[in-house]
Parts: sequence; structure tokens; C-alpha cells
Amino acid sequence: MNRTRILAVVGAVVMLLGPGAAGHADTRDDKARLDRQLQETQATLEAATDKAQQAAADHDRAAAALPGAQADMADAKGKVIAADATARQAQRDRDAADAAMDAADDAYRDAQRQVDAAKVDVSVFAAAAYKGGGFAQFNSIFDISDPTDLAVRIEYLDHVAQAKREAIDELTVARMSAKQRSNVAVLAQQRADQAAADAERSLANARTAQAGAEKAAADVQNLLDLSARAEATANAERSAVLARYQELKRESDRVAEQLRAEANAETRKAKASSRGGGSAAPLTTAVGPSSGGAFFLMPVHGWKSSNFGMRFDPVYKVYQLHAGIDVAAGGGQPIVAAADGVVVRAGPSGGNGNYTCISHGLYQGKGLATCYAHQSAILVRVGQRVRRGELIGRVGTTGASTGYHLHFEVRLNGSPVQPLDWLPACLC
Repeated sequence: MNRTRILAVVGAVVMLLGPGAAGHADTRDDKARLDRQLQETQATLEAATDKAQQAAADHDRAAAALPGAQADMADAKGKVIAADATARQAQRDRDAADAAMDAADDAYRDAQRQVDAAKVDVSVFAAAAYKGGGFAQFNSIFDISDPTDLAVRIEYLDHVAQAKREAIDELTVARMSAKQRSNVAVLAQQRADQAAADAERSLANARTAQAGAEKAAADVQNLLDLSARAEATANAERSAVLARYQELKRESDRVAEQLRAEANAETRKAKASSRGGGSAAPLTTAVGPSSGGAFFLMPVHGWKSSNFGMRFDPVYKVYQLHAGIDVAAGGGQPIVAAADGVVVRAGPSGGNGNYTCISHGLYQGKGLATCYAHQSAILVRVGQRVRRGELIGRVGTTGASTGYHLHFEVRLNGSPVQPLDWLPACLC
């Protein structure tokens, strides 16, 4: 309930409890005002209870979801750590592949240079041999008549040429081997680059998943915080309203006591009038709740959906009185007066919605009344006399109601009593 409404209720209490309240000329007006305030406050109390129950349910759902969200977040963080480690290793592998490729390229280039240099040497040697410039030191051998010495000299020259050719062949093989190593290094580098790119994508995906899991966990925690604050607010609201409700109820009880005193006074007057030859004012009957008979006519055709009595509130651990019985019936069905009487209340009344009360006079010295709540339409007015079975309203779902039904009350001196004791046993 908002602060304005609480202040309005408090103001009503102060007004009723203020100077002169006890001496109010019309205690029935006092009772009507207090009942209206009680009903409005009780409806607000029920609304605060509903809000607290909803907040508690939201809190329970969030609390149940939190471990899962936290586990998902922890799992996502673990995946990010693993993906990060994989990406780091892939980067190291790529760096190693780059270094290996660079080394292989260097080796190939070195081998190529050696082969090229050897080819140059052979070319020079061949040219010198062709021109004869390389054999100046051997010119004298042609002057030697010894064939053996000449053969030795020629064999030496062939050996030198063969050695140079073999060196070139070895360098060529080395160059080919270096080229193969370079090609292998290129393939390794490509694989390392691909692995590193895959690892980076996995890491990005894992980080995205972690962000989503962290947001989900944060959302659950926010819901926990919000529902906890909502529950605390509703509890505080409920405490304030409950205090007002109890204050109003005490005053209602005081006025009810005054009404009982008036009823006693009327009874005494009736007895005095009877002794003096006048007619008795109090309502009397041979059939009533004490004899198990049906005192009142069933006000609507339907079936009982809720009983009279105290109800336990599982959230606030308190009992609240359900002041009548609920009779389920279709919307718009006729509601009739349970007995002859005078309409004393007809209009909106907080949680009772459209609410009518009919006074039936005195019963065994006590003021007897019936009340009809949640109507879709009120068809009588205050002060109107009605007959038993007369149409007074139609079934609705106004006020604190969740479906079409009639909330029916029987009151003695303003206090609710068990309606089933006054109605036909078949509720028909």
C-alpha cells in the first residue's frame, strides 16, 4: 500500500478515535465507516501478502537457478583458459616454424652459393685447359723424351678435373637437400599458421561464451537482489498495514460492543412494551441455527467453493479470518435477499468489491445481518426495504476476487458467524 493510502487509513482511525467518538449519536454509522475501513485495509493487506509471496517465489526461483548459472560461468572461464593456452602454444609453434623456415632458406641459399662458386671454378679450369694457359709450368715436359713421366703428368691433370666434378656433384646434392628442407619448412609454417588462426577463433568464441555466461549469472544475481528487496518492501508494507488493520479491528470491536448494548436496550424496551400491551420489536422465530433448520434462503444457485473460518498465511505465519463462504456461480446470475430486512450498505467496499448488507432486525437480542460481496451489479439502495427472495444484485468478480462467485456473510451484532448454520443443508 502506498504512503497516501496508509495515511488515509490512519486518518480515519484518528477521526474515529478522536474526541467525541464514543458519544457519536449514531453508532451504526460508526460501524459502517469502520467496516469500510477494515475491508479496504484487509484488501490492501492481502495485496501486500500477494506481493511478498510473489517476491519470495521469484527469489526461490532465482536461488535455484543461481548454482547452474555459476557453474556455466565457471565452465566458460575454464574453456577460455584452455583456449588461451592452446592459442599460446599455437603461436609458439608458429614462431618455431617461422624460425625453421628461415634457417632452411639460409641453408638453401648457402648451398646455392657454393654450387655457383664451384661451377665458376670448373669453368675457369676448363677454359685454362682449353687455352693451354694453365699448363705453362708443364711446357718443359714436352721436351722430355720419357713417356712414363709424360703419362704421370697427364694423369695428374685428369685427377684434378675429376675431383672438381665430384665436388660440384656433392654441392648439387647438398643444394637439393637444402631445397627439400626449405619446402618442408614452408609446409610446417603453413600448418602452424592455420593452427594459430584456429586457436585464435576458438579463443574468441570461448571469450564470447564466457561473457554470455557472466551476464546470465549477473542477471540471476540481479533477480535475487531485486526479489529480496521486493520481499523486504512488501513485508514492511504489510507490517504497517497490519498495524492499521489491528487498530481498526479493535475499534470495530468497540463499536460492535456498543451495538450489542443498543440491542440489549431494544430488547428491554420490547419486553417493557410487551408487558404494557404493545407489540414486540425483536425478530423471533422457532426455526434457527440452534435447531439445525434453514433460517435464511439460499441467496444464489451454485456450489460452495470456500469455507468460513481462519486461514493460515504461510508467508507471514499468521491466521486471517475468511468472514463468510464463497458460492461459485456464473457471472450475472441473480442474487436474492436471504430474508426480509432493510439495506444498510450498498456500494464499493475495498476487497469485497460491490458489497451489500441487509439488516434483519434482532435475533435473540442480537442485531442480525447478511452481506453479499463481489457483485457485478447492486440493484438496491441504502434504506430500501426488501423481501425474502427479492432480487438485490448479480454475481460478479469485483474487489479481491479471482473468479465469479458470491461471498456471503452472516453477522450477529457486526461479528461474522458460520453462514452454513443459517442456510439449507443442501445449499439449494
